[in-house]
Amino acid sequence: MIPGLVWGATEAEREIPLPCDVERPGGTRSDRAVSVDAPPSVVYAWLCQLRVAPYSYDLLDNFGEPSPRHRDPALTELERGQRFMSTFTLVSFVLGGHLTLTSGRVCVTYAVRPEGAGTRLLVRVRWGLPRILAAALSLGDLVMMRKQLLTLKELAEREARATTATG
Repeated sequence: MIPGLVWGATEAEREIPLPCDVERPGGTRSDRAVSVDAPPSVVYAWLCQLRVAPYSYDLLDNFGEPSPRHRDPALTELERGQRFMSTFTLVSFVLGGHLTLTSGRVCVTYAVRPEGAGTRLLVRVRWGLPRILAAALSLGDLVMMRKQLLTLKELAEREARATTATG
């Protein structure tokens, strides 16, 4: 296996069909996953925040502008064609289930799955690029997406704890 193509995703999760597999079949793919101690609805709502910021290394991929640390509920109102992270376009979604985005020859699905009392956040990237280029980009993407997923995890868990404490 090419280094950087998998982070956190189990073998079983790598077998789950996701919308990006239909949108951009074939090519190289990367699978990432993280467990989040928050309900799927909260995790999904944080995914919708990707409309306004990447939630990764802001200095590198958001021109130094900090990604918001408080969720805007209006961002959960989705329509196909909306921009995400300034370079991606929303091509499909299921409320509370997944977001599928494209940019050029790259397609990515962010999917939420219940896991016990929390959520499993799965991400698959389909690279419609020559294999060597996809492998190289996948290594860089691993660094950025790992930070993105861990940031979204932290924010969703913080919100879930605050809701539980006040609930």
